[in-house]
Amino acid sequence: MMYFILFQVLSHGVRFMSSVPSFKASDLHIDFCPPEQLKSKPAVKDLVFGRNFTDHMLKIYYNDQSGWGKPRITPLQDLRLHPAAKVLHYAVELFEGMKAFRGVDDEIRLFRPGKNMERMNRTAARSSLPTFDSEELIKLLKKIISIDQEWVPHTESSSLYIRPTMIGTEPTLGVQRPTEALLFVILCPVGPYFASGFKPVSLLADPQYVRAWPGGVGMMKMGSNYGPTLEIQKQAEARSLHQVLWLFGPEHRITEVGAMNIMVFLDKGNGERELVTPPLDGLILPGVTRDSILSLARQWKEFTVSERDITMAEIVQAKSEGKLLEMFGAGTAAVVTPVGEIHYEGQVIKIPTMEHENPLTQRFFDAIKDIQYGRVKSEWTVPIE
Repeated sequence: MMYFILFQVLSHGVRFMSSVPSFKASDLHIDFCPPEQLKSKPAVKDLVFGRNFTDHMLKIYYNDQSGWGKPRITPLQDLRLHPAAKVLHYAVELFEGMKAFRGVDDEIRLFRPGKNMERMNRTAARSSLPTFDSEELIKLLKKIISIDQEWVPHTESSSLYIRPTMIGTEPTLGVQRPTEALLFVILCPVGPYFASGFKPVSLLADPQYVRAWPGGVGMMKMGSNYGPTLEIQKQAEARSLHQVLWLFGPEHRITEVGAMNIMVFLDKGNGERELVTPPLDGLILPGVTRDSILSLARQWKEFTVSERDITMAEIVQAKSEGKLLEMFGAGTAAVVTPVGEIHYEGQVIKIPTMEHENPLTQRFFDAIKDIQYGRVKSEWTVPIE
């Protein structure tokens, strides 16, 4: 029997260890979708994020008595849950977001899937849900994508979004860790995350709203981190703004933008420049795109790369001194999103992100896309076959 052991250090310093028998990809059973039930694929121009789903899904059940069950790929279907299932009452749930890309050579690749699996296991441990062997789930992801490979768009403007999810399914109302769980994966072809394309977005920065706090789970990929943000996003949209810039503490530290990590590019004077992003101190998600951008920047060795606190006061001062060069969000869905302005305490802070001759924001976007679509060979990509 294969065992997976996970060690995790949480932001408050407590160390958890989970050791459970993992499911195995070699035990996979496949129920193919009957030909008459296969869906027609939408035109690329009609793709909306998260609206169209492929023909199949992956499901793996777990319970404390027998451990992980055998993986099954089945036609996409509704889930059956008892109304007392833990996920419905106590938000015992987590998810991941990743993509598969059809390269310029027609090969389909995943982008750094090990990072997503590592984060998913950390979140599972924090959620009192079972952990698993990352490589086994990656094998299963490759298989289901291979089966539904014609759903991977034949264009560089689109990709196949992958949503691994785990939920607590035990049908009891006791406030305690679930003894039953379900891991499932669904797939959907997606176009650009923002319909407006690669254009600067406007942000609402209101310090009265907080996304995460020390000792909490801001660094985990849990649905409970996102649901409470939707009303504030609605308030931003009511003011004709695109996203929310989340602040924290009396210093108004910037943390994340919408569901993305945030990056700030500063002129430090004397020809020195600095790329700043908040540190992984428990308040923000350790994004895969964030890590990729920092790795690329350190490889280029053209400017200082800092993971440190940055406050709105520093942003305002840098703008007043002409030293605020660029600002952008970074995440799986959009890759990189330029920021054009911040609405903060009665001020509108204009950011010249895309006004430079060769913006760093565009350079990061192009560099990552070149890797994802196979124009540049990289160990970050993993072919599905």
